[in-house]
Amino acid sequence: MTTGRPPRSRRSPWIAPLLLLLRLAVMGLGLGVIAGTGLKLLAPRLAQGAVGVPKADPTPHLRPSGGLSSGRFEPRRELAGLSETWKKLAAAQKGLTASGYLLVLDDGRYAQLQPDLPLPAASAIKTPILLVGLEDLDAGKLRWNEPLTMTKELVGGGAGWMANKPVGTRFPFFEAATEMIRVSDNSATNLLIKRLGGKQAINARFRALGLPSTEVKNWLPDLDGTNTTSSRDLARSIALVDTSEKLSPRARDLFRGILGTSGTNTLIPLGMLMGLGKDSSDPDSELLPLGITVLNKTGDIGIAYADAALIELPNGQRAVAAFMVKGPFNDPRSAELIRKMAGAVAKTLVVKG
Repeated sequence: MTTGRPPRSRRSPWIAPLLLLLRLAVMGLGLGVIAGTGLKLLAPRLAQGAVGVPKADPTPHLRPSGGLSSGRFEPRRELAGLSETWKKLAAAQKGLTASGYLLVLDDGRYAQLQPDLPLPAASAIKTPILLVGLEDLDAGKLRWNEPLTMTKELVGGGAGWMANKPVGTRFPFFEAATEMIRVSDNSATNLLIKRLGGKQAINARFRALGLPSTEVKNWLPDLDGTNTTSSRDLARSIALVDTSEKLSPRARDLFRGILGTSGTNTLIPLGMLMGLGKDSSDPDSELLPLGITVLNKTGDIGIAYADAALIELPNGQRAVAAFMVKGPFNDPRSAELIRKMAGAVAKTLVVKG
């Protein structure tokens, strides 16, 4: 039986796929127009680094919103008040010649007082010598336990115990490097200078490191003060390591570990503590609960005093500082001036922030 409706016409089998392709083509054309219009509107913002496109950080070592970096030895903004304070402190001490340099590695704040003035280095020159020695260790030019033989020429008086050993005694490199800093052993220092190629060779290395005022002219102890350096050079020799510009991570750890064995803390560490209104016979222990660590190496030959340090601050930043004073033999004002200059650093970086 029929329903009374006319029969449907039969379509060709290729009509349906053709219609589907036509619909997809129209849809693609529409999406293309929309996307093109959107990109045209967004182009100015994309060029400026907006719309989720990350821009390269021109100063990756500056991270004010958080995070730590190794920083750079790059002065950016002078702490004029601190520089002026140092100038006044030095001017008040007639007969003394002073030099100072401070750089906050994280943000480039700095202070200075005659930072490039060459002054008698005393034992402060042992810090850049340590850097050169660890560079050679890094390069495979010497071994950590390589024996160094004491000769008559290298026996140095003054600080240290190696001079009391018989000529011909052999000391491993690591012991000489450590004792050079830990007890400021002069004979150990001479051993390293000799092993690193002698005076001329090590002076050339200093220049290559950007330490133009640092020069070894005589074996230590050099009581006449012929060996020289500057406060900027001393600060830079520490910063080159802490910013990872020089030395591998393992050699950097050795540098920091050896520097941390230095037992004399009566200049920069005590000065910073006094700047915070405190006093102690063990300033390192008093500074630690305050979030401050000072790794330093001093120098003292009576006519000249020096101290250079890596300072870790409570906010996680790190600074390098160095002070040098030349004056009358064993004048107590020389050491006191360094303490006052370091105290001004604490007031600026810790109290004021």
